[in-house]
Amino acid sequence: MSVPTPPAGFVSCGFGLRATQAGFALCWFAALACGDVSGSSTSVLSIQFDSLAAPSVVVGDTLRDTTGTVIMPMVHAFNYNGDEILPAPVWFQSPDSGVVVDSLTGVVFADSLRSTAARIVATVGSLQAIQKVDVTLRPDSLTAVTGLDSLSYSPLDSTLNVSPPLNVKLTHGIAPNDSAVKSYIVSFAIVSQSDPQLGQLVNDAGKPSVVDTTDATGIAGRAIRLYPLFLHSTTGVDTIKVNATAKYQGAQVKGSPVQLVLIVKPRS
Repeated sequence: MSVPTPPAGFVSCGFGLRATQAGFALCWFAALACGDVSGSSTSVLSIQFDSLAAPSVVVGDTLRDTTGTVIMPMVHAFNYNGDEILPAPVWFQSPDSGVVVDSLTGVVFADSLRSTAARIVATVGSLQAIQKVDVTLRPDSLTAVTGLDSLSYSPLDSTLNVSPPLNVKLTHGIAPNDSAVKSYIVSFAIVSQSDPQLGQLVNDAGKPSVVDTTDATGIAGRAIRLYPLFLHSTTGVDTIKVNATAKYQGAQVKGSPVQLVLIVKPRS
């Protein structure tokens, strides 16, 4: 049976199962759906649909986390006292093509590709909550895009001490006829540096982060923030090595781990 695919963190406001797009858009901004306020401990006042543990489901497979375990969507229902109602009487569905959702467990299966994320709708009584999930290709190979780069650091200006992203690409099929794998998690880890506190993996906002999700071209990456205080020499050249890893069904994708190297040297 078919099941809806909603946006991450979204909770609907009790629209019917045939809600219009406008209705879904309006609910997108709600944090919790509110319903019966009669006062009964079993009456559902609000529901919460937890973010899915993966941003995409591989076509021909079920939605899984990075360990390969099938993801069971989590929905919480609360009464007027704020107490959770267990078990929550949840019914799952999706109004979108490309995915099939088990109405009782919420397990998502992708049967065809689609260009936009599919909505997964959780219904408790008259209330609905939505998460979204992309449908992507099976990841077959991980390769370096920026396998070697350098950073000219400054002991005085910390804004100059973040490297360019060290990037990898996740693809499906065999080159040159391969295709990009979008919306897929890639993990990064510093595996070699002269001091454990010398470098730290960061995202585009400069915040500590060791995972990234591939973009539409299959690219994922993480930059390194350098802390010159922990350099053994302020005049010499040092090296930081990073491993990038992607897994499918719990096994490493071909090419994983990909080693990326950052050379650090003082700014002249």
